[in-house]
Amino acid sequence: MTSPNGRPSQPVLPALLGLGRRSADRRRRTLPASVLRLPTIGVDIGGTKVIAGVVDGEGKIVEQLRAETPHRSKSPQVVEDVIVDLVLELADRHDVHAVGIGAAGWVDADRSRVLFAPHLNWRNEPLRDALSERLRFPVVVENDANAAAWAEWRFGAGRGEDLLVMITLGTGIGGAVVRHGYVDRGRYGLAGEFGHMQVVPAGQRCPCGNRGCWEQYSSGNALVREARELAAAESPVAQPLLAMAGGDVAAITGPLVTEAAQQGDPMAVELLHDIGTWLGVGLANLAAALDPGRFVIGGGVSAAGDLLLAPAQDAFRRTLTGRGFRPEAQLARAALGNEAGLIGAADLARSVARRFRTVKRSRVER
Repeated sequence: MTSPNGRPSQPVLPALLGLGRRSADRRRRTLPASVLRLPTIGVDIGGTKVIAGVVDGEGKIVEQLRAETPHRSKSPQVVEDVIVDLVLELADRHDVHAVGIGAAGWVDADRSRVLFAPHLNWRNEPLRDALSERLRFPVVVENDANAAAWAEWRFGAGRGEDLLVMITLGTGIGGAVVRHGYVDRGRYGLAGEFGHMQVVPAGQRCPCGNRGCWEQYSSGNALVREARELAAAESPVAQPLLAMAGGDVAAITGPLVTEAAQQGDPMAVELLHDIGTWLGVGLANLAAALDPGRFVIGGGVSAAGDLLLAPAQDAFRRTLTGRGFRPEAQLARAALGNEAGLIGAADLARSVARRFRTVKRSRVER
């Protein structure tokens, strides 16, 4: 079977499961349309909040709830309790059939364990089995960047692209690859850590332990660091931004710098230009390695729009290997915003969704 563009069509079930291509080709099965339409719950776990939402088969959020993430020093059980409470509250009002968890951290290739979560006290945590037992729903666990990329590929700025690379610019840099309808997780489930490519030998120290990582030059942290350093040095060019922060250097944030740039502050515009230039350099490196058809740029820093993406596009074209003699990947801003991870996690959960008789789900005693 071929698609309208002449390429072999891909089976839907293996794509959702993220199986290796050889394994997927052996199965050659597709999810029934009735299962693809089943409502599922997506859960986005961050360092400060947990958001859960019911998502329909078209990628629309029907209802969502949020709660504060317990302090990182608390046990994994406490975070699980928050997830369970939100999911069960939604399940009381909606006929849902599976749960997808998007976690900021390393998730194993089986999508069952969180190997490491930088913002939570999770180390080799068997999250899928723990939640499945308590919720009595099928559960899948996914890296949050993978979930966001899947959502953009299915419903957002990546639709129709055979090889999509998503970059999320937040506190650091996250990334993911969707290749021919499959989330490419790598051999051990850890693919997409693009933020830790070294772009400046012996450069800025990164919390990962290395120096010169890409995210030290093109991320929310990099933007804030540069702005605060100028303000702390009492640079005249930083005075308008410092005034917006009420004279408090520590109150300078990424959104504040973006707001100042949108209002025409020259220093804020220059800072975003620098971040965008480094973004373009990194994208050119990824294009040399992966040759995608489209880059989708998401995360909080992408709210700067063309103030970020225009210099990124220029730097990408200047740095791209073989420039002038090869097709260029498109650069697009993500369409689904902060909800992409939740939507993607819910949609990926349809791989394990099933119709079942209504059962009474009660909160487990703690």
